[in-house]
Amino acid sequence: MNTDALLERIAAKREEVTALTQELVRIPTVNPPGDAYEACARFLGERLAKRGFAVEYVRAEGAPGDSSSYPRTNVVARYEGSAGADCVHFNSHIDVVEAGPGWSMEPFAGIVRGDRVYGRGTCDMKGGLAASVIACEALIESGMALPGALEISGTVDEESGGFAGVGYLCERGYFTPPKVHHVIIPEPLGVDRVCLGHRGVWWAEVETRGRMAHGSMPFLGDSAINHMGAFLHLLERDLQPRLQSRHTAEPVEPPGARVSTLNINSIHGGQVEQRYAMDALQRPTGDLPSPVVAHRCRAVLDRRFIAEESLEQVKAEIIAMLDELKQSRKGFDYSIRDIMSFIPTATPKDAPVVVATARAIARVLGREPSFIASPGTYDQKHIVRTAKLRDCIAYGPGILDLAHQPDEYVEISALVDSAKVMALATLQLMGVTAR
Repeated sequence: MNTDALLERIAAKREEVTALTQELVRIPTVNPPGDAYEACARFLGERLAKRGFAVEYVRAEGAPGDSSSYPRTNVVARYEGSAGADCVHFNSHIDVVEAGPGWSMEPFAGIVRGDRVYGRGTCDMKGGLAASVIACEALIESGMALPGALEISGTVDEESGGFAGVGYLCERGYFTPPKVHHVIIPEPLGVDRVCLGHRGVWWAEVETRGRMAHGSMPFLGDSAINHMGAFLHLLERDLQPRLQSRHTAEPVEPPGARVSTLNINSIHGGQVEQRYAMDALQRPTGDLPSPVVAHRCRAVLDRRFIAEESLEQVKAEIIAMLDELKQSRKGFDYSIRDIMSFIPTATPKDAPVVVATARAIARVLGREPSFIASPGTYDQKHIVRTAKLRDCIAYGPGILDLAHQPDEYVEISALVDSAKVMALATLQLMGVTAR
């Protein structure tokens, strides 16, 4: 089968893929709290239904974050092939992080300048979602006989772990063979790169405890904040240098993430956050503090670990440091609880979805792809761990470094090229002989 006409069809859809990206960005699906999920899912589902897809809306009732005010609504659309061949599934998350400060333009306007669409989520990852939709629609419109099924999903909460999105769907068999055989997640890893997997992650909350007292007599109390400070100092002095010396053989990008890392995600201690101010007469206005010694302090740890480490080792290392302080520091006491953990994933380079995508990249771009791993986790973790489906990669348009940044953008030429790659890879995965 000659695919030149298919590639020309996708190239002619440049304005359409741009417009679709803009429309998706203009639905501000900010997480937290989970704004406009239902609206975005319906928008995507209604479009695909008009193209012949059977559409299902799946609300993750009972999942973390789901409520009547913020329903966690996912959309799954399926186009049946003619001969029962493999199903290729394109999964994109529809949630985006908050816009934040520093933008030079309206973050949810979907502004086009030159070869770029700007806006929150253009790169991560509504541009990839748009490209996958255009790829599938072009395959259907081409008139080619598609022996396998096409699936497209728009899922929620990837930015907060994906438990109400892909995690929820995996638990209910949506990604399990024979329903689905191959998964491409259009995360912004680069139009000429195949992402095989990601590092591991362990999120934990550490709480140090003290004793309350009057702030004018702190010697009668015991500050939990001071105890937390001792723990953080130990992490910086002893653990961080050890982490920097641990290197992975996996091709993690950017290269700075080829070591183990630790980030202190947040600290909360003592009184709730307040805003203090003085008026023109230098009198306090607004919130006023009360004089107490903090009896509790909590810190959230974001520990990213490499394939050469085990989750058990990672946890034990932190606990050993806390126990060391309990023995050596007067009054030190703590508790620790898991928030979330996922082990590293890596799809083999000879897996069908890897081979098909790599071959398509070479055809479309005229150069061989690179194979990488992601510094952060994405929804492949659920597909591998829960659905037990290992033929899964991330491949999509966008520059990873732009994710979550002000003035985020995706290149329109990359949208078009990635759609071509997705379409060609799909044909090969369905067993269609193309040239």
